Amino acid sequence: MLRTAIVSTYAPRHCGIATFTTDLVRAVGRCEIVALQPPDQVEKNPPEVHRVIQRDVRVDHVEAARWVNRCGASVVSIQHDTGIWGGEDDSHVLDFVGAVTLPVVTTLHTLVRQPSATQLGVMQGLLRQTQATVVMSRAAAAAVTDIYGADPARVHIIPRGVPDLPFKDADPVKSSVGVAGRRVVLSFGLLGPSKGYELMIEALPEVVKAVPTTRYVIVGATHPELLRSQGDTYRAKLVAMVKKLKLADNVLFVDKFVGRLELGRWLEAADVLVTPAPVSDRIGSGTLPYAMAAGRPVISTPSPYASEMLADGRGLIVPDADPGALAAAVIDLLGDPERRDLMSRTAYAHGRSMVWSRIGAVYGELFAQAAAAPARAFDTRMAVRSA
Repeated sequence: MLRTAIVSTYAPRHCGIATFTTDLVRAVGRCEIVALQPPDQVEKNPPEVHRVIQRDVRVDHVEAARWVNRCGASVVSIQHDTGIWGGEDDSHVLDFVGAVTLPVVTTLHTLVRQPSATQLGVMQGLLRQTQATVVMSRAAAAAVTDIYGADPARVHIIPRGVPDLPFKDADPVKSSVGVAGRRVVLSFGLLGPSKGYELMIEALPEVVKAVPTTRYVIVGATHPELLRSQGDTYRAKLVAMVKKLKLADNVLFVDKFVGRLELGRWLEAADVLVTPAPVSDRIGSGTLPYAMAAGRPVISTPSPYASEMLADGRGLIVPDADPGALAAAVIDLLGDPERRDLMSRTAYAHGRSMVWSRIGAVYGELFAQAAAAPARAFDTRMAVRSA
């Protein structure tokens, strides 16, 4: 069997990329894990981590690459997201790929659509060293080719993997998480201004007026990088908004990083999931696929990724990042159980195409192609084109 070296943030790091990588390792098997470690990490790495890169130590990236060359792997899988590699605009990733002699497959979790000169140079340098680039949506594929000049023949669309959750009615699950008898509107993910949770809080008074049992649940700890640089100021801002609007009984903060099982319970207990991010050019998200895996109807602010994921009746997109529009959409969906049920089942059916058993097999196939292709030529017909 093929052995893959995977370079990424990893447990005990609390971030979406670490969670993704943990799931990818389980789905693919036979992996050598190289963990990108931030300077504030004090927890011990799990035993399956065989090499660590201190994120801000440039020489670590080169030495880790040389170790990867000798570790018995046939291909290297790099996870790339803003801020997880060291150097200016993650430039240390170039030190790593420049020293690697094995074929490289890079998964891009986000892309800056208006990059600075440095960001453009780093991404183009990475793409030049990458045999295959994985993105998670058609919008991301267009951006990486149009903005960064990637070779379309080497760009593969593989949706973000999701757990294989059962389809459940929300009401029987609610007592297990303390929200029995409530209409639950859920948002989850690491807290930070990019999530736009204040937009939903601003919309909430109108929602509560129409549906008094509504409870808005925000699940997630503050992003560790934000906590390190700014403290918990964003959460404090949200708490102050809740107090000012007299919504203490209608908002619940679950202030911790939840594991897969607890997150699954919150998803199953939700009547509606809301992604109120103010940014309109998102080309990826971990939240939407997870909601669909649980068969939960989603209301989202506009973005290219949301347009793809929520097409064909799988969710709603409000016309603007506007509290009034968001309130109206939530009220309409909470008041129409038949529509919620149809949307839930449509989303759940689509989510079956993204379960990790399938996505892991597609990654495994791509890794095998990369390891076997002497001239960096890939059969793009095998790439998953549905997102």
